[in-house]
Amino acid sequence: MPSLQCRSHEWGCDRQGGGHAVGVGLKSACLPVCSAYANSPLPAFLLRSQGIRKNFILIMELLGEVIDYGYVQGTSSELLKAYVFSEPVMVEAPSKGIGSLKLPDNKTISSMAAQNSIMAGDKDRSKKNEIFVDIIEELNVTFSSTGTVQNMEIDGRIQMKSFLHGTPDLLVGLNQDLAIGKTGSSYGSVVMDDCNFHECVNLEEFEYDRVLKFNPPDGEFIVMNYRITKEVMPPFRVQPFMEDAGAGKVDLVIKIKCDLPENNYAGNVIVKCPMPKSTLGCSCELGQGVTGQSAEYLPGEKAIQWTIKRFESNAEQFLRCHMALPAASLASPEKTRKEMGPISLNFEVPMFNASGLYIRFLKTTERSKSYNPHRWVRYVTRSNNYTVRL
Repeated sequence: MPSLQCRSHEWGCDRQGGGHAVGVGLKSACLPVCSAYANSPLPAFLLRSQGIRKNFILIMELLGEVIDYGYVQGTSSELLKAYVFSEPVMVEAPSKGIGSLKLPDNKTISSMAAQNSIMAGDKDRSKKNEIFVDIIEELNVTFSSTGTVQNMEIDGRIQMKSFLHGTPDLLVGLNQDLAIGKTGSSYGSVVMDDCNFHECVNLEEFEYDRVLKFNPPDGEFIVMNYRITKEVMPPFRVQPFMEDAGAGKVDLVIKIKCDLPENNYAGNVIVKCPMPKSTLGCSCELGQGVTGQSAEYLPGEKAIQWTIKRFESNAEQFLRCHMALPAASLASPEKTRKEMGPISLNFEVPMFNASGLYIRFLKTTERSKSYNPHRWVRYVTRSNNYTVRL
């Protein structure tokens, strides 16, 4: 097929079946796009007049998406397939006549689809219409040897994972008595020292109604980060003390009381305590009749590790460790005590928030009665640095 290139345009001409076809497009843009979109070489698909007739709507749709106001916007075949759904009609051999003109159905979505994510395609239609919201708080608590709280800080975040159909706005209502900054009221309210938000969040209603409004992006993202230093009830109280067992042995007794609200529990609780470097050996003794617990001495780390699979609220557990020490360590008990600890706790409490922050409501702005996505809200409190000094 003869072609002519003039400046930024490419002209093509073909004669088939007694008719002439002339095509014009931006140089090195339209013809290769058509070929790549159809996964076919140019002569079989586009460069015959019959092929142009049968694929007229497809070609116009491709041109409409590639060119806006005379400027090329994008020629990626993968990108175009997200907006153009008409199937190409392949032409294997030239036709001797014009024949009947059978056009495929127009499946192209509106030109406003350019505002949507290129990831939105057929696969989105089969997924569930749902959204997951997690309020996750990590505790940093330090206790003195007498059991008093020396330092407490909560690092929290509201995390979401969106699988919503369409692009509805979300409204998330938080505690109405939520205060930001230390100048706010501290009685009967959640007081945050500071916080920051995702760039998609509209804060117009947050200042007075504590409502976050935003259009959630696809996938997982953090809506809000916050920090709280106001002291709250710690979930665990730890009481360690030492007893002289005689015959070169010292016992370390660790008592733990769970102060979680009723119907809550902590899972996978791990208590760890470093022993003196001079420890010759150590054996662990659990309470009578306990289940779901284990304790062991780790000689390589010179530490004991106590694992409790499930720690119920208002329950109390204890561990006794029999340490064998050399005579020099027994002669200086204060020095030996300083080599021990601190005791650290790792745990996770499902459906519990230490700060008291909660979600009042989770709504969408879509008014259609048939649009009712599944909403999943979860609260999790974890330990980040929960230590007790000996």
